[in-house]
Amino acid sequence: MRRLARGTAGVAFAVLAGCSLDATSVVIAQAASDHQEFPTIERGRYLAVAADCAACHTNPGSGQQLGGGRAIETPFGTLVAPNITPDRQTGIGAWTDDEFVNSLLNGTGRAGEHLYPAMPYTYFTRMTRDDALAILAYLKTVPPVHNQVVSNQLPFPFDIRASMIGWNALFFKPGRFQNRTDKSAEWNRGAYLVEGPMHCGMCHTPKNLLGGDKTADALQGYALLGWFAPDISDDTYQGVGGWSVDQIVAYLKTGHNDTTAASGPMAEEVSNSSSQMTDADLRAVATYLKDRPGSGAGKAAAVATTDPAMKVGNAIYTDECAACHAAKGDGVTGLIPTLAGSASVQSRDPASLLHVLLRGTRSVGTQGAPTASAMPPFGWLLTDDQVAAVTTYVRNAWGNAAPAVNAGDVSKLRGALAQRRD
Repeated sequence: MRRLARGTAGVAFAVLAGCSLDATSVVIAQAASDHQEFPTIERGRYLAVAADCAACHTNPGSGQQLGGGRAIETPFGTLVAPNITPDRQTGIGAWTDDEFVNSLLNGTGRAGEHLYPAMPYTYFTRMTRDDALAILAYLKTVPPVHNQVVSNQLPFPFDIRASMIGWNALFFKPGRFQNRTDKSAEWNRGAYLVEGPMHCGMCHTPKNLLGGDKTADALQGYALLGWFAPDISDDTYQGVGGWSVDQIVAYLKTGHNDTTAASGPMAEEVSNSSSQMTDADLRAVATYLKDRPGSGAGKAAAVATTDPAMKVGNAIYTDECAACHAAKGDGVTGLIPTLAGSASVQSRDPASLLHVLLRGTRSVGTQGAPTASAMPPFGWLLTDDQVAAVTTYVRNAWGNAAPAVNAGDVSKLRGALAQRRD
């Protein structure tokens, strides 16, 4: 009744003021339209956050939200993320609904050109058309940025977009996500998010020589950007099988749980994306991950405590690491990661552990865990042999078991990190 009274009063005022009833009707209709559109825009904003669009499409330090220009490293060369603001000349302001949907779900650009899978259309294809259009509705509301971007900076022959025809035939299966009737609504929501907008497999699924997903090993870890995106299957040795649903939710929401902290690329994901998602969605994600099978390879044989590298590593750990991580690798709950029993520490690829030792790191700071504790670099202090020894020790002490690390592994990563700008 209040809404009816307000509407009647508005029309009466318009008549008394000499305005036409038709003009007032247009204003009222526009207000109603805007009101109806808001839930779609908000859903699109939420999905854009879940998809972490900002990670690629916002160039750090530019102050231009979603204005493009960030370099995206691939094994085949560099691509630059395009401008996705509503600027009509350099962004997507002039795109039609179908052009945007085809880009997001089918991997084709506005002119029908094939996109490169650095834009994760291979995952976004699982999204519904309505969700894609909700994202577009949101993007139309962000401030337009006039920034012309040349996205394709790949060397020959990878710069030939026609090559994507063959790649798509091999590795792209377009199609919307289908609920599984044998799973709960929560599981299906988690599967939709992980396989679709969140595109977790983009980093966490191993790739073949052509850059396609090894789908048989989904979510079992992949090396990129000088880090190792860990196994996030339910494997109890190298995955999240030892974590409860609550621990996964805490990690995604705050970047911390009682055993570990997010750093490197995952810190950015937590800051931009998962920390802003609802607890219900994060529980759905955790429920789904806890149902994803691991490799089943079992625990590796531990390096013997009598091994020379273990003895040297023990001495270095005692001198340089134990003050924070404790003599038995227990760490400090919620602040300093636990090393004993850590799946990440025991990963088949030690890149992340080596990265942290050589260059240091800072964990993410969020509203739920604002401290953002840091570890200093030791690359300036320790030789390749010493880094290899202490890494081998940490990966095989306190019940841990993982292949030994050699000085050549350290030297290779040290050289690669020296070439990186970040």
